[in-house]
Amino acid sequence: MPDLASDLASDLALDSTSAPPIRLLALDLDGTTVGESNQIDPAVKQAIQAAQAQGVQVAIATGRMFRSALRFHQELALTTPLMAYQGALIQDPATAQTPATIHRHLTLSKATARQLLDYFEQAHLLEQLSVHFYINDQLYIRQLNAESSAYAARSNIPPIAVGDLRSILGEADLAPTKILAIGQPDLVDQLLTDLRQQYPPAELYFTKSVATFFEATHPQVNKGSAVQYLAEQILKVSPEQVMSIGDNFNDLEMIQYAGVGVAMGNAPDAVKAAANWVAPHVEMQGVAAAIEKFILLA
Repeated sequence: MPDLASDLASDLALDSTSAPPIRLLALDLDGTTVGESNQIDPAVKQAIQAAQAQGVQVAIATGRMFRSALRFHQELALTTPLMAYQGALIQDPATAQTPATIHRHLTLSKATARQLLDYFEQAHLLEQLSVHFYINDQLYIRQLNAESSAYAARSNIPPIAVGDLRSILGEADLAPTKILAIGQPDLVDQLLTDLRQQYPPAELYFTKSVATFFEATHPQVNKGSAVQYLAEQILKVSPEQVMSIGDNFNDLEMIQYAGVGVAMGNAPDAVKAAANWVAPHVEMQGVAAAIEKFILLA
């Protein structure tokens, strides 16, 4: 497992003068660019701006809702499309001059959403899970509880309590972009095990962004495919020219895709093992350290 004091061979390979320069930097938000304060640390912001000044395109790839992530996109004055909902939605924000442009939007089917809701509402799970449906960039919940309240406070998105979530499936034009179930870590791990046995990867994508968040999306959705789409289809950048930084299992695919994949010091061991380099903890400005190492000093 790479760490800050070992894996010299990997560092030497990445520091080689033959390596192409980074042209796209893909950043996760929570646990990576944003710590407990729910703000971007000034040192991290300064490093991102320094990378931009060198001509590097910077993009956000997050599990957050588009509206929740937008303030960070605006604070950093990014010009790239925003990758939200684990990459299910890739969209340019609207400006005073141009309307919003959707590059990709992959949703779950309504039938699948109902099947998952049936599973989550089994008697032994009903009171242990807080289920969130995301439709048309709105957050729908069964009822407001402690978990949903905490989530809403951090995301700054007011949830819409509808009682039976099946009712919104009948009314909405679109099916959910993402389904989130919040529960205790052991229960979330059990959900991943059980549902991966029921639904192969070709049918649904399951991941967890933090230990208590179980997330389900369209099978073609993950941050790796989103970053690939942005890099190769929109920006015409090769994987070797991409650097991705993340801190959890939902970041694995983009870390593995990038020529330079960086895991945060606060990441689980399995995520660190997939990375080329491990940055310091998010509260120690790990993103700034990674940018300095692989972009500013390259």
